[in-house]
Amino acid sequence: MRLSDRVAIVTGAAHGIGLATAQLFVEEGARVLMADIDVAAGEEAARSIGAQQGKARFIEANVGKEPECKHVVDECVRTFGRLDVLVNNAACFVLKGLEATREDWIRIMEVGVFGYSYMTRMAAAEMRKIGGGTVVNVASVSSVVAQPNFVTYNASKGAVLQLTRCAAMDLAPDNIRVNCVCPGLVWTSIVERRAAEARLTREEVARDWAPLQFIKRAAEPREIAYSILFLASDESSFCTGSPLFVDGGHTAQ
Repeated sequence: MRLSDRVAIVTGAAHGIGLATAQLFVEEGARVLMADIDVAAGEEAARSIGAQQGKARFIEANVGKEPECKHVVDECVRTFGRLDVLVNNAACFVLKGLEATREDWIRIMEVGVFGYSYMTRMAAAEMRKIGGGTVVNVASVSSVVAQPNFVTYNASKGAVLQLTRCAAMDLAPDNIRVNCVCPGLVWTSIVERRAAEARLTREEVARDWAPLQFIKRAAEPREIAYSILFLASDESSFCTGSPLFVDGGHTAQ
């Protein structure tokens, strides 16, 4: 197993990519603390995953709040004894252009940038105690391409990419690797909800929302989880500061 005896925190773990990642990590031998603001879904997910090989536990947390980030890391160490892997996946979807208000910017940056920074800093303090660890940030193709009326989201994901690179430089002396995955279109609950609002079927979403991808469909969350697993495991031991694009060819053009 690729994560045997490892302990991981996955934020935004109640749904989508975070949930798929927590499931896969447990299958690969890890013990996982799942953090999310959705208590009902998070507790049910942890119960379901915990029945598989390994263990999972849920904790309610808004990672946009620094004290709650500390609580997540402290609770992980208290429960499982250590911390080897951090997956920063939580997100706040504020999809606006230049009309975005100060409140909009605060909402998206608190969770998607400040929260990643808080969690990384606090996780790194624990990883140093055991000689190292890995951090995987969930960025996006939106980190590097422009998209119409997505100023808030793309700016936050661009910040995640640079946070990854700079944290990798700063934490390398501590044997802590920091990388990010950059997914393209993924069939998550937020995409499904937006499709329903637009009255689009899944096939129509692939046709209308993935025109720049070589692979003309949305990814499944588990397909992204496998890339996160690679970066979290020893298989990526010479990777740090790197974005891994899992985008069906979107950014290859």
